[in-house]
Amino acid sequence: MSKLTVDQKSVKGLFQDSKASFLIPDYQRPYAWGEVECKTLWEDLFVFSFPNDNCDQFNEDDEYFLGPIVTFKNDDRKLEIIDGQQRLTTLMLLLRAFYNKLSHMKDQNSQAMKQDIEKCLWRANNFGAYQKDDLKIASEVATDNDKEEFIAILRDGSADNMKSRYAKNFKYFEGQIVDFLNNYPSYFAYMPARILNNCVLLPIEAESQDAALRIFSTLNDRGKPLSDADIFKAQFYKFYKEHGKKDEFIEQWKELDSIASDVFHPIAGTPLDELFTRYMYYERAKQGNKSTTTEALRKFYERDSYAIFKKDETLNNIMILAKFWQDVNLQDSERFSQEILRKLFVLNYAPNGMWTYLVSVYFMQNHTVDGSLDDTKFGKFLDIITAFIWSYALTNPGVNSLRTPVYAAMLNIVNGQDVTFSENLFDEDRFRSIFANYIFSNQRTVTKAYIAWWAFTFDKQELLSLESSFDIEHIFPKARQQKENSLKDSRSIELLGNKSLLEKRINIRASDYRFADKKKYYIGFTTSKGEKKATEVVELIELANKLSDFTENEIKERNNMILDRFVEYLKANNLLALPNQ
Repeated sequence: MSKLTVDQKSVKGLFQDSKASFLIPDYQRPYAWGEVECKTLWEDLFVFSFPNDNCDQFNEDDEYFLGPIVTFKNDDRKLEIIDGQQRLTTLMLLLRAFYNKLSHMKDQNSQAMKQDIEKCLWRANNFGAYQKDDLKIASEVATDNDKEEFIAILRDGSADNMKSRYAKNFKYFEGQIVDFLNNYPSYFAYMPARILNNCVLLPIEAESQDAALRIFSTLNDRGKPLSDADIFKAQFYKFYKEHGKKDEFIEQWKELDSIASDVFHPIAGTPLDELFTRYMYYERAKQGNKSTTTEALRKFYERDSYAIFKKDETLNNIMILAKFWQDVNLQDSERFSQEILRKLFVLNYAPNGMWTYLVSVYFMQNHTVDGSLDDTKFGKFLDIITAFIWSYALTNPGVNSLRTPVYAAMLNIVNGQDVTFSENLFDEDRFRSIFANYIFSNQRTVTKAYIAWWAFTFDKQELLSLESSFDIEHIFPKARQQKENSLKDSRSIELLGNKSLLEKRINIRASDYRFADKKKYYIGFTTSKGEKKATEVVELIELANKLSDFTENEIKERNNMILDRFVEYLKANNLLALPNQ
C-alpha cells in the first residue's frame, strides 16, 4: 500500500515551511485561471475575512478550506504538483500583490505582514535576507510559453507590458487591493493576515508519481482537473525521460496538442482525449477485444501500469493518426483523391461517431510507411461502412446496438480480413418498410446523414467544404404547408423527398418562399448590392432549372428515388440478405 503524508496546513504553514520547494512539472497544463476564477476567489476570501463587511465579526477560530494539494517528491527533492497547480499559482500572485502594497506602508501590522509574505514567497540566505531570485515555487511546464512572466512577477512585483494570464490576474488583484485599502484603510493588514493564518489547504504527499496520480483521479474540487490526456502525458514523460529523450518528447507533445486542438472538438473531454480514444480502438482490436462494454479511456490505458505507453512505437503511432485526421479535416487533395474526399464528407454527417473509430482502426492497420492508403480499397471500405451505419440507424436505432457489429468489424480489420458485416445483413422488404414509415424530422441526425449521402449520388456534385455550414432545406416550405395546408398528406412535408442540404446563408433567405421564388436563391442572382452566389448543391440547381413548381408529386417521386438508390447502394455493397437467408 502506498504511503501518504496528509497534514492540514494554513497558507502560512505550507509556504513558510523551510522545506517547501514546489515544482509545476513539464507535463502539467499551462496556467488556465482567468478573471472569473480570481474574482470568485477574492470574493470568497473577502467574505470570510470580513463577515457582513465587518472586520470585528471575524472569529479567530474559523477556517476557510482552499482545497487539496497533491504532490510527490521527485529525485531532486522538489514537490511536483499533480493537483492544485491553479490554486497555488494564484495564491502566489495574490500574496505578491499584497506584498507590493504592504511595502509602502509603515504601520507595525503592515510591516509584520510584509515579513510574513516574504517568508512565503522566497528563501532566506545564510544571513536571513530574503532572496527574490530564490522562489518557493518554479514552473517547467513545457507547453506554457508565459511561465517566465510568472517567475518575473513573483521576483520583481511588476506586470507592466505583460499580457499573459499571470499578468492579467496579478493586475486584477492589484486593483482589488487598491479598492480594499480605500474602503478599509485601518484594517488593511487584517485580510492578508487572515488569508495566511486561517485559510487552510490539505497537502497530500504521495510516495511516487503513480500514487499521486491515483489519488488525484479520486478527487473532485473547484479547480480545473487534469484531463485523461494530461495523465497520459505524465506517463509518456516518465518513459522518455528515463530513455534520455525528454526534450524530444516535449516538442512532439506540443505538436500533437496543437494538431488535436485544431482537428477535434468533442462534446465531452479534451481534443487530445478524443485522439487517444480513436487510437484506443486500434489497440483494443489488436487485443482481440470485441466486448460491447467499453472501458473508460483512462481505465483502458492504465492497465499493466500503462504498458502501452512504454513502447517506442506508441507515441509515433498516435502522431501518425493525428496527422491523418488533420488531413481529413483539411480535405487535403494531395493526400486523398476527390472521390475519397467526397465519401469522407458524407461520413462527417453520420448519425453517430462510430465511423471515426472504424476508420481509425482501418488506417492504423493498412497505412504504408509514408501514411498513405490504397485508394480503391479505402474507397470500398468507406462505402460499406456508410451503407451499413446509415441502414443500421433506421433498423436498429441507438449507438449501443451498433457496437456489436462495429467491434467485430474492427477485429476483422486487424486480422487482415475484409469488412463485410455478413452477420448483420438487411432484409430489403423490412428496410423499405421502415424507411417508408420513418419520420425524418430535422432534429434527428439520421436525416442530415441521408440527404448528405443523396447529394453526392449526383456525378456533377463537387466536393463541399467541411467549413461550410449547411442546414436542412424544406424544398416545399414548411411554413407554406402550415399556412395553406395544401399537401394532401401532411406527413409529406417531412419526407426525405422534400429535404436537401443547403448552405445556411441561402436557407435563411429562401426557407419560407414558394418554390417559384426559391429558385433564384438556388441558382444565384445579381442585385445592385452585388452577387448572391448560387448553392453548391448540384441537385437543387438542376431542380430549379427543370421545374416551375415543386409539388407533393415531386416530393413523393423524389422520396422513392432516394429509397431505390439507397437500396441499390446496399446491394452494391453486398449488405442485403438473399431471399430466405
